[in-house]
Amino acid sequence: MKSGSQPNPQSNPQPDPRIKEREQAGPHLTTHEHVGLNGRIALAITNAVGTMWCAYIFAIIALISLPSAIQGGVPTLIAWVAQTFLQLVLLSVIMVGQKVAAAASDKQALQTYKDAEALLKIQDEVRRLIEVNNALTEAIHRAVTEKGVVLAAPATIASDARPPA
Repeated sequence: MKSGSQPNPQSNPQPDPRIKEREQAGPHLTTHEHVGLNGRIALAITNAVGTMWCAYIFAIIALISLPSAIQGGVPTLIAWVAQTFLQLVLLSVIMVGQKVAAAASDKQALQTYKDAEALLKIQDEVRRLIEVNNALTEAIHRAVTEKGVVLAAPATIASDARPPA
């Protein structure tokens, strides 16, 4: 390898551009979504309905009609459970669960972002060290070859290391 083919560690001290890009952008979270007016209205309704307090209110509303469902017999009671109670109450409970899952997902995304950012910085440092190592190895090679010293081939070195038979 020629001495000019290896990058000089002092000539390119800049870190990988992706590191700076990630530092500026940060992780993408659900709060960063641009949803417009309709999205903001839907988000406000979702935040209001997606609470356990709303689920309790829906349960109370559903229970008000329970006595008449019981009087209507089994088919009416089954219809009340399926159409009134489950749909009305579980809607809010599921929405609460989705909010919890989204928050956990955001935390996981942030942790993954921080891990990736640390790995990028470590990798950039390793790249820099490899460039320094290559430059030093090239300098050693030049110094040795300038003095006229011929290095033994690796096969010769390996055969010399074996004990005599």
